Amino acid sequence: MLRKHGVVGKFVEFYGEGMSELSLADRATIANMSPEYGATMGFFPVDRVTLQYLKLTGRSDDKVALIESYLRANRMFVDYNEPQVERVYSSYLELNLNEVEPCISGPKRPHDRVTLKEMKVDWHACLDNRVGFKGFAVPKESQNKVVEFTFHGTPAQLRHGDVVIAAITSCTNTSNPSVMLGAALVAKKACELGLEVKPWIKTSLAPGSGVVTKYLQKSGLQQYLNQLGFHIVGYGCTTCIGNSGDIDDAVASAITENDIVAAAVLSGNRNFEGRVHPLTRANYLASPPLVVAYALAGTVDIDFETEPIGLGKDGKKIFFRDIWPSNEEVAEVVQSNVLPHMFMATYEAITKGNPMWNQLSVPDGTLYAWDPKSTYIHEPPYFKDMTMSPPGAHGVKNAYCLLNFGDSITTDHISPAGSIHKDSPAAKYLLERGVDRRDFNSYGSRRGNDEIMARGTFANIRLVNKFLKGEVGPKTIHIPTGEKLSVFDAAMRYKSEGHATIILAGAEYGSGSSRDWAAKGPMLLGVKAVIAKSFERIHRSNLVGMGIIPLCFKTGEDADTLGLTGEERYTIDLPSSVGEIKPGQDVTVVTDNGKSFVCTLRFDTEVELAYFDHGGILQYVIRNLIKS
Repeated sequence: MLRKHGVVGKFVEFYGEGMSELSLADRATIANMSPEYGATMGFFPVDRVTLQYLKLTGRSDDKVALIESYLRANRMFVDYNEPQVERVYSSYLELNLNEVEPCISGPKRPHDRVTLKEMKVDWHACLDNRVGFKGFAVPKESQNKVVEFTFHGTPAQLRHGDVVIAAITSCTNTSNPSVMLGAALVAKKACELGLEVKPWIKTSLAPGSGVVTKYLQKSGLQQYLNQLGFHIVGYGCTTCIGNSGDIDDAVASAITENDIVAAAVLSGNRNFEGRVHPLTRANYLASPPLVVAYALAGTVDIDFETEPIGLGKDGKKIFFRDIWPSNEEVAEVVQSNVLPHMFMATYEAITKGNPMWNQLSVPDGTLYAWDPKSTYIHEPPYFKDMTMSPPGAHGVKNAYCLLNFGDSITTDHISPAGSIHKDSPAAKYLLERGVDRRDFNSYGSRRGNDEIMARGTFANIRLVNKFLKGEVGPKTIHIPTGEKLSVFDAAMRYKSEGHATIILAGAEYGSGSSRDWAAKGPMLLGVKAVIAKSFERIHRSNLVGMGIIPLCFKTGEDADTLGLTGEERYTIDLPSSVGEIKPGQDVTVVTDNGKSFVCTLRFDTEVELAYFDHGGILQYVIRNLIKS
């Protein structure tokens, strides 16, 4: 609803009489999902529910009383027992909580919402549709094929839509007691009825807090999650960022050799292509209880209303409704098992650290001692050859186009995330330094090494680059020679030849997580400008922070309407002084084949212009620190 209305760059406040019925955990989930609806932030006013949560999480009565007094004095506290004053906003939307339906999202983007009752129909539409955000283009005659394989000596089958990864992941959902205990209640009911999860489905549970472990154990419900394979694997980012690890070789072979569209269901907040696992082309985001339900069903190709999830121990058909707990059941188990002392004990342990951390050898000195042999932490080149004088404003002259994109290129396509592919430039770099493939780890764990992160930039296996004429993958064309190279190798070739590069893109360039490496990586590759139909707000700002010029095509125009192939060379004229540049001004772009078009310069504030004058925010900060 918020996406349809358009809230990019806006603050969204939730208010109204229904507010008093929402738990704080539900409010936190909705507020934290502001990137999903595109807002700068989403927030809920403070009321009694907030104060109760502060007490639950171990704050003293005196502290809570002080907070309430402060908020009331500043007219920031909402008391639903008092007459409500109508507030003035720039626009209003109304949501009836009674009309909210269970849903999941996918198969390739977090904002492609599918109601549970429409899931089976939507899945079959995705199989039919041409390749895209909602399509896999599976031929009709192949959609019902059954692949026979052997799993550890046992005959097994795999179909399109079968779940091979089911993960309750360490995101906002997993700090919400109602959904975590709700998932455990689903597991309990399923176990009591005799349902099981197929052994080849990779199941895991990574809570968002150590408190979750405490209340799952106190309630006695963790044993049922364990029985279904949802053992606690850790408390950090896991499957959502591609850290699920390999799936079983037999399952992987069945998928790859038969071109099966396998599915992952996870309670994370990102499901862009290539992120969760290279072999799961369909990735659905769901609440923790639904993750358990889909793991039990073993497929996303199911109508929970009319089709059974499986057979119970007596051979009786078990339906979704048979394992779904009521709101009252969930509320009761939350009330009796989520207690203040759990939070206090967990917080206390955090301040003490853990033995492994405390036993690390730490060298003396105020400066970090760079280890040239380290493949995890490397001294970045941001300040190499930096002078105290800012380089000043600069345009781009005769740049080649490194990549030519369509719409919805996400930060997952740009910034490295998840596992390091064995044939990638990053893998080659690690192998050359004696790192065994099993020790590659992930891009996230090696984000302190710019050499690896630069090699991983635009290394997404599902990258769609118009230069490749329909081929999918992290490659591009080196325009002067026509050679097909990895994006990193092409970028390094351009840099060695002394050529700047730009990127052409469609709408919503840089949507998704606002990862810093989505801007740092292109800068290290030598990208000087991005010309797009539109940008995601934070990513545009991050590009400016790295000294990259963001430009928007004029309304109704894009690379295709202007007849740009990307094989041209591009010159962007900017005044030589930042003082002559104004936020949002028109800029002319000229190509070497005589085309000329006007773009909007997306430096949106005077502060951003100051960053650009210094070559980026890092240099700006360093120069100001030295001056002061």
